[in-house]
Amino acid sequence: MPEAIWIALGQALSPMSLLMLLVGVAIGFVVGILPGLGGAVTLALLIPVTFGMDPVPAFSLLLGMYVVSAIAGDFTSILFGIPGEPTSAAMVLDGYPLKKKGQAGRALGASLSSSAIGAIFGALLLMAMIPVMRPLMMAVSAPELFAAGVLGLTFIASLSSGSINKGVIMAVIGVLISLVGIDPNLGIPRYTFGSLHLWEGIGIVPVVVGLLGGAEVLQTMLEKSGHTKNDAPLRLGGVLHGVKDSLRYWWLTLRASAIGAVLGILPGLGGSVSQFIAYGHAKQTSKHPEDFGEGSIEGVIASGATTTAKDGGHLVPTIAFGVPAGASMAVLLGAFLIQGLNPGPEMLDEHLDVTLSLVWIIVLSTIVAAIIGFLLIRPLAKLTSVTGRILVPFLVTMLTIGAFAATGAIENVWTMLVFLAIGVLATRFKWPRIPLLLGLVLGEILERYFIVSYSLFEWGWLNRPGVILIEFIIAVMIIFTGVRIARKRYRARLARSMNGTLV
Repeated sequence: MPEAIWIALGQALSPMSLLMLLVGVAIGFVVGILPGLGGAVTLALLIPVTFGMDPVPAFSLLLGMYVVSAIAGDFTSILFGIPGEPTSAAMVLDGYPLKKKGQAGRALGASLSSSAIGAIFGALLLMAMIPVMRPLMMAVSAPELFAAGVLGLTFIASLSSGSINKGVIMAVIGVLISLVGIDPNLGIPRYTFGSLHLWEGIGIVPVVVGLLGGAEVLQTMLEKSGHTKNDAPLRLGGVLHGVKDSLRYWWLTLRASAIGAVLGILPGLGGSVSQFIAYGHAKQTSKHPEDFGEGSIEGVIASGATTTAKDGGHLVPTIAFGVPAGASMAVLLGAFLIQGLNPGPEMLDEHLDVTLSLVWIIVLSTIVAAIIGFLLIRPLAKLTSVTGRILVPFLVTMLTIGAFAATGAIENVWTMLVFLAIGVLATRFKWPRIPLLLGLVLGEILERYFIVSYSLFEWGWLNRPGVILIEFIIAVMIIFTGVRIARKRYRARLARSMNGTLV
């Protein structure tokens, strides 16, 4: 094993591999900054380019693009409030408010540095998991995946800073929206109202683009001054401050990286779910949970670390069993087969050097992306000083392209506009948007794994050890949230009584 690690490093550092990695990094920045293109779509477009290449250079191109697109997606989330990637949605929650306060540099610095740490953590996890992949994956099945999805929903309370009731209502709406499409159990259209487009369900990309990015753009248009509301003068000197924040909150950075990497191993949960869970965990454990959603650097760090840590986790089931953890890994699995690599024992034995080279590619891509990212911060951030009247048409174009590019259907643009209106109304009347998005993401997952769990075990799946462990975590989370709310109300009552006494 140690010898194979150094052989793999030599292959990753070969001139052809480095050239392909740089090309992939460049493409990844473009894909990440432009909303809607997505890593999976670009991976599919790049696969024909790898025909005839050796495996390591081919995966240097593919993985270099994929890893960096997630990092670059945080740029638009912070600077414009528009997620470049669906997995960058949670970054909007605190990254954009920090930008409004004139702390864009600090947010970008924290995002880049925590993403770098998360990617290296995920890569090291992949390396450490190689000897124990098979027994781990055999212990996880549909019941554990369903329980993990329910765990994600328990974070609704922590994501709803204003009202837990409003958060629950929005989450239920999101779950109901996820039911649109073909019933996975009966195979019949459900809530499609005669529209063939709705047979495929409501796509996550137009929802994210409209609900988060579109709402912010429209708010900018409504401001008479043409600037985003509450914008402060932009200061980039805080980039180094953001890096120091990631190191100062090193324990949070590692915890968020672990959440992203471990949940990334579970097929079907996706990067958005792990990022929201890490964000919720950061708020639950923070000494200042009231700052989340208003510009908390801890929220930025948790989101950034999870964004890249999940990639190493995604590769674990893909390599070990040929079970892709998401759409992007399904495309990458096709690339493995094209290169003559069969996932399973063959990649863990005969082609171990190629498998380990993937670890080094992730690490090298992250380092290169971080360096380029720090160089691009100043020119990209200057765009935010442009008045809203000039910038809004560009942003609207990005939103439209992002919604349309998801599947190439014009109906996605109408979906984006509907959720743009929902986002504006939610912002105006102080209803949380993220629980709706989380409910939409988790709804399909929960339904699918519940059907499989009940079909296999009926109600006996509730007694599985992994499910019991997650049930315990959920119970602790609910109790913790209840205690926190009770303390907050008690302090508020105490403050009012003291003020009454002083008067």
